[in-house]
Amino acid sequence: MAHEGKVVGFAPGVFDVFHMGHLNILLRAKEHCDYLIVGVVTDERVEAVKGKTPMMPLDERRELVAALDLVDEVVVDDSVDKAEMWEKLHFDVIFKGDDWRGTPKGDQLEAGMTAVGAKVVYFPYTQHVSSTRLRDLINKANAGETRVAESPEVETPQTEQAVRD
Repeated sequence: MAHEGKVVGFAPGVFDVFHMGHLNILLRAKEHCDYLIVGVVTDERVEAVKGKTPMMPLDERRELVAALDLVDEVVVDDSVDKAEMWEKLHFDVIFKGDDWRGTPKGDQLEAGMTAVGAKVVYFPYTQHVSSTRLRDLINKANAGETRVAESPEVETPQTEQAVRD
């Protein structure tokens, strides 16, 4: 894999019940690199870390992410330590939501990336939307609960920029 002279970025994630937060992080990531690799975490790793299996199986999550023009490559990510993925991919920068910043796992990520010469770039976490919340709403609907709370408007990169200007 030769990417000489190009900034290679890596955006790992579950990407279950794909939503605007996922798109926001990938759009921002692509703005900061020439070649974007997305690591889709395996069902088994998600279950081990979060205690639940994704609603969408790995192959469907990979296919969905691969369909995005801004994504250059999709890989399966079964790592606990992202330095393992760096050993395979040799990316220059890894992208995470800023909900990781200042946490033990964020500190561990930063230390691991510093050790291999890669940097960590955090993006604002998209508030009011998460796969967990969407999963809960879907499960309630499937269970026959008719009362579903309305979701607040989700901020997009464009609306967030307008707010800052």
